[in-house]
Amino acid sequence: MTDPLLWLDGDPTDGRRARPHEPAPEARTEPLPPLPAQDEPPRRRGLFSAALAGGLVSAVLVGGGAFAFGLVDTSSNAAAPTPGPALVGAKQTGDVAAIYAAARNSVVSIKTSEGSGTGFVVKADGTIVTNAHVVGTESTVQVQFADDETVQGTVGGVDRSSDLAVVKVSTSRTLKPLALADSATVRTGQLAVAIGSPFGLSQTTTAGIVSGTGRHIQAPDGFQIDSVIQTDAPINPGNSGGPLLDATGRVIGVNSQIASQSGGSVGIGFAVPSNTVRDVIPRLEKGEQIKRAYLGVSTSADSGKVTIAAVSAGGPAASAGLQVGDVLTAVGGKSVATPDDVAAAIQDKHPGESVAVQITRGGSAQTLNVTLAERPSTATP
Repeated sequence: MTDPLLWLDGDPTDGRRARPHEPAPEARTEPLPPLPAQDEPPRRRGLFSAALAGGLVSAVLVGGGAFAFGLVDTSSNAAAPTPGPALVGAKQTGDVAAIYAAARNSVVSIKTSEGSGTGFVVKADGTIVTNAHVVGTESTVQVQFADDETVQGTVGGVDRSSDLAVVKVSTSRTLKPLALADSATVRTGQLAVAIGSPFGLSQTTTAGIVSGTGRHIQAPDGFQIDSVIQTDAPINPGNSGGPLLDATGRVIGVNSQIASQSGGSVGIGFAVPSNTVRDVIPRLEKGEQIKRAYLGVSTSADSGKVTIAAVSAGGPAASAGLQVGDVLTAVGGKSVATPDDVAAAIQDKHPGESVAVQITRGGSAQTLNVTLAERPSTATP
């Protein structure tokens, strides 16, 4: 069954990423969907069948739908993150086999009524991280460990704005958590290792490099996820929710989306950064409803100017008098030259805070004070 959350048909970087040379068509960026549910897991002797099924999946997992950016606030007051310890056996040598051997028992397959994806242990008490679009709307999932033991997991919280979810399991086995790296220190060109269950083939590892940082993708609720890590490590449907690891075996991101013309890997994948995981997951465990600030505009960039393309009816920007066609020059005292700058300007703000928005309208400069609202459940406009 096709994943119902295939919401993308377009470029979530809004034209800001490098494009293929013409005449090749522009690649679509889409979430890595759960692999459609199967009665039996693929077996080694069935690799040709799995490849065929993968081809079929690639043909049908390109969903339609419009794309819209939102403005993000992670609402985090945490200090600079302290990276977790490197895995024993995974040294800074680029030894992919050693990294895989050290991490594999911490990576799980997650199965739902809609299909399957991946997750990984972050706490020895049974806390597992995966993507929000993997668990969907389900309250329980099946969690399969590397030795094929399967237990029931309870979905402990979902944050669709970051595409993250927490699953809790109770088991007598000893769980080995993966440590989170400080994703702010990730650099283009460093080693990146993915472990997951592409096309239902559990415990699959692939390797590449971090091919870009600071990317932006669309979350399941239509808003923007910031500081995303781009990798050329091959990831495919079923990899969703799995870890992207550095050379020491620490998690730098959660594999979530790919840019693809076919639905399969073409060497451009995206991972939600580990610092977002570090902020969101503990809050979900406490049952917190994560609230983010909302400005209520969509913007476009042209010739170095950021212009308001749409204003959400009844939203904070509309209430303050902002209009389509206004050119934004600063938000909250920070100059803006791109739509990303607008998002960054309020990402540390909270609902109810007031920000000064400087604009140019009809050649005249104006400053309007906008009281930020709480982000709605879906992006509008």
